[in-house]
Amino acid sequence: MKGNPLLGIIGGSGLYSMEGLESIEELELETPFGQPSSPVLTGILNGKAIAFISRHGRDHRLSPSEINYRANIYALKKLGVVQVLSVSACGSLREDYAPGDVVIPDQLFDFTKKRKSTFFDNGLVAHVDVADPFCTHFSATVADSINKAQGTVHRGGTAITIEGPRFSTRAESNTFRAWGMSIIGMTTAPEAFLAREAELCYAVMAHVTDYDVWYLAQEPVTVEIVLRILKSNTALALQAISHLLNHLDENHTCECTNALNRALVTNPQNIQAETRERLSILVDKYLS
Repeated sequence: MKGNPLLGIIGGSGLYSMEGLESIEELELETPFGQPSSPVLTGILNGKAIAFISRHGRDHRLSPSEINYRANIYALKKLGVVQVLSVSACGSLREDYAPGDVVIPDQLFDFTKKRKSTFFDNGLVAHVDVADPFCTHFSATVADSINKAQGTVHRGGTAITIEGPRFSTRAESNTFRAWGMSIIGMTTAPEAFLAREAELCYAVMAHVTDYDVWYLAQEPVTVEIVLRILKSNTALALQAISHLLNHLDENHTCECTNALNRALVTNPQNIQAETRERLSILVDKYLS
C-alpha cells in the first residue's frame, strides 16, 4: 500500500473484518505499549487506503477491560492515520434512541475504574484538553454518511463508558438516565482520550442494540439481543464507511491535530531519553 491510510477504523462487537478490502496487508505491529488487539489490516477500500483493527480481537477474546487501548491508538498513529472511526455497540438510555438506530455522540462520561487512560507517564506530563472529546467536523461527516446509507442517525448525546464486562443493574441504569446520559457502552473511554493525546480526529459510530435494563416494556439486555441487532447493522456500517471514504479530505487538519500544543508541562531538559524515545511520534514536533 502506497501512502498513509486515509482512515483508521476500530471495529467493535460484530465488526471483525472489512468486506471489500483489496490489496490487503496484515501487519503484526509492536508498540512501546505492547501489541494491538489484532493484526492491523491495511488495504484499499473504494480506492482509498485504510487501516483496520478488531478491538476485541478477531475471535472476540478480549473483554473491554483487557483491551490494550494505548497499543491500538499508537499503532494507527505510527501508520500515519489522522482520522479514526470507532464502530461500537451501545445501549440506549433514551426512549427516542431505539435499537437499530445509530448515535454520533458529542460528549463522553468516563465511569471506568481500571484502565490506562494516558500515554504520558514515566517523567513526561501532559494535560490535554478534552472538553469536547470527539472531533466536531469528523463526527458531522460520519453522521452524514449514515444518512446517505439510509440509516436512522442521532447527532449528539452523551456516551457513558462503564467498566464491564457485566451489564448494568437497574439502579445503575436509572442513575445514568438521571444524570442525563444518552447511551451506554464499554469501550469509548479511554479510546477517545488517547486519540486526542495522539492528535487524531476521532468519532464514534455507536449502534444502538438495546435499551439497557431501565426500559421495563422490553426484556433486559442480553448477549443474544446485542448480536442480533449488530448482525443487521453490520451492512449499514459498511455502507456508511463507503460513503464516508468518498467525502474525507486527504489534507484535513483541525484543532485535534495540534492537541498537544501547550499541553506538555515537563521541562524538555528533564525528560529521560527512554521516555522521549517511547513517545517520539507524539511529541517530537514540540520538543525538537
